[in-house]
Amino acid sequence: MKREKKLWIVFTLVMTISFAVLGYYGYEIYQQAPPVPKQIISDSGKVIFADNEIKDGQNIWQSIGGQEVGSIWGHGAYVAPDWTADWLHREAVFILNKYSKEDFGKEFNDLDTEKQAALKIRLQKDVRTNRYDEKSQTLTISENRVAAIQYLSQYYEGLFTNDPKFDKLREEYAIPKNSIKEAARMHKMNAFFFWATWATVTQRPDSDISYTHNWPSDELVGNKATKELLAWSGVSIILLIFSIGILVFYHAKSGEDEAFPLPAKDPIINQGMTPSMHLIKKYFWVVSLLMILQMALGIITAHYGVEGNGLYGIPIDQILPYAVTRTWHTQLAIFWIATAWLATGLYIAPAVSGKDPKFQCFGVNFLFIALLIIVLGSMAGQWFGVMQKLNLVQNFWFGHQGYEYVDLGRFWQIFLLVGLFLWLALMIRPLIPVLKKKTEEKNLIVLFLISCTAIAMFYGAGLMWGRQTNLAIAEYWRWWVVHLWVEGFFEVFATVVIAFLFVRLGLLKTKTATLNVLFATIIFMSGGILGTFHHLYFSGTPTAIMALGASFSALEVVPLTLIGFEAYQNYKLSKSTQWILDYKWPIYFMIAVAFWNFLGAGVFGFIINPPIALYYVQGLNTTPLHAHTALFGVYGMLGIGLMLFVLRSLYRNITWNEKLLKITFWSLNIGLFLMAVLSLLPIGIWQAIESIDHGMWYARSSELMQQPAMITLKWLRAIGDSIFGIGIITTAWFVFDLTLKNRRK
Repeated sequence: MKREKKLWIVFTLVMTISFAVLGYYGYEIYQQAPPVPKQIISDSGKVIFADNEIKDGQNIWQSIGGQEVGSIWGHGAYVAPDWTADWLHREAVFILNKYSKEDFGKEFNDLDTEKQAALKIRLQKDVRTNRYDEKSQTLTISENRVAAIQYLSQYYEGLFTNDPKFDKLREEYAIPKNSIKEAARMHKMNAFFFWATWATVTQRPDSDISYTHNWPSDELVGNKATKELLAWSGVSIILLIFSIGILVFYHAKSGEDEAFPLPAKDPIINQGMTPSMHLIKKYFWVVSLLMILQMALGIITAHYGVEGNGLYGIPIDQILPYAVTRTWHTQLAIFWIATAWLATGLYIAPAVSGKDPKFQCFGVNFLFIALLIIVLGSMAGQWFGVMQKLNLVQNFWFGHQGYEYVDLGRFWQIFLLVGLFLWLALMIRPLIPVLKKKTEEKNLIVLFLISCTAIAMFYGAGLMWGRQTNLAIAEYWRWWVVHLWVEGFFEVFATVVIAFLFVRLGLLKTKTATLNVLFATIIFMSGGILGTFHHLYFSGTPTAIMALGASFSALEVVPLTLIGFEAYQNYKLSKSTQWILDYKWPIYFMIAVAFWNFLGAGVFGFIINPPIALYYVQGLNTTPLHAHTALFGVYGMLGIGLMLFVLRSLYRNITWNEKLLKITFWSLNIGLFLMAVLSLLPIGIWQAIESIDHGMWYARSSELMQQPAMITLKWLRAIGDSIFGIGIITTAWFVFDLTLKNRRK
């Protein structure tokens, strides 16, 4: 059996088995998600909250920004607290002080350690005992918890409305006055906060761990790391080392590819240009403008960490609050990177066949207009939602869904999904005649189309939750989009596109490229699909999720260990012939992708992947450290690299501004590196130490995050950000200078 056929069989098996397991445990999440009670009552029978109040409260939390305003279960933004960790600790302190005053007439902290230990055991018995009755769907809580709810409801109402006592804390949390404008809405959001916190401490039926696997850590309520966390962390590290050994052995056994003569001149130089290929340049104009806008919003968002109610004294939080700037900043990153990649696909498909199918130009132009409407419309809807100008149903459809990276309203999600299928049609139509010819490139084109189909289809996972879906279930589907769509199938698309470009340039044999892409896809997807579960350790999921997530997320790092070889190969290609120097900068960006794949996705990713590590650092600045260096470092650099490949092909005989591109390349890479090591990494390490010592509540608290040394570390980010900003501006400058000066080319 040919090696290629074997790889196709393995690819099919990996995809089939992995998605079967992912689907099965998705079903288990549906069955074992923390229940939303029909009513929460006190021991005396008084109704405290009803299910509709909890569900509406979840929607109200989403409408003000949701995961863009602090976090729930560790997922979200980092300036405000994690509300479940915050509520849990404040509730524990309140009840312990209530016990202490009733029994001893003094504050809990004034008691000796023996008495404190006895009261903590009493507290843990109260809050950890699961008193949910499945038949009546009623949750009963003690009168002490009722008193704590009354106290904390007043606290959060003051924080989210306009109580002057909370002015300083609101500034530290970057929460504008009157984020919630009605007392009835605040009551419902408190109902949701209590339910989400209840799930973090109440033990699952017939278990001694909570629904969120004892996350967040808090010694007062007995939330401590479990033996499963330690055991599966060890398994993940052993699997990582073992799998790296196998991969290195396989790579050494395979040996170097046989040498073959390189083309004497650029093979693309005589390639025909179709009308639709010329239309792609306007996509790159949008990419450039969105990059600048995203950078500007990133500056404002980062500044909210040191001045939570404005920008250098200007009170912009009343018209452009942190929840809006962060939403737009993260969403625009996805939009411009995806646009660069989609535009590359629109260029490649007709380039292969050499002609446009009927209405291809119309389709390219129509898709361009649709993307503009989606970007601008979703941004406007999110602003109206956060500013509380929409009701809950309107907000779900047109405003802010409150889930990080899929914040856009459901209408805009559907619109984008339709746009992706239109893009898929524009990919398939030019390639059908080529596939019928059964050329040597057939298998590589099939892989290209599989990745395109997956990109279109898997965004549909974002439609699998409803307006009031249980948070644990919504998180399961959200990570299908964030992990499988963004990190998974876009990665496959990128691998295929890069290989295809090198084949078209005559730098790789078609067969070699096909085998390499198939093997890389198998290795990546072997860990990548079930590695989705590592995001769900503490999101109300069963213990099996941890076992699978820990094991398979370790495998995601395996292919990154040979990334240096990939970088070296690309560097050799950039020096291989005289004409390839025209492609120097696109290839250099591919080398940067390899570097950030290793550091950002590999090193910074793995330090937060093992369960025991994530238990203490989920929701800390170690996450944006990984996110920035992986999202921009890998996907952003690749988007720019692909854009430069296409522009080099579009403007074949034009001399490029080498000085400008040199500034661009080094500013982006040095700036991103300094942003990471001067600010995000030391802040994340400091927070992790405090989380281990004191608990998650303290690691995210204003007491820690507003310390002078911490503020200094936040300001140090400005060094890397400024250098990085130069690279963003010069990228746009290069694109506009090249395309507008040569617009007739």
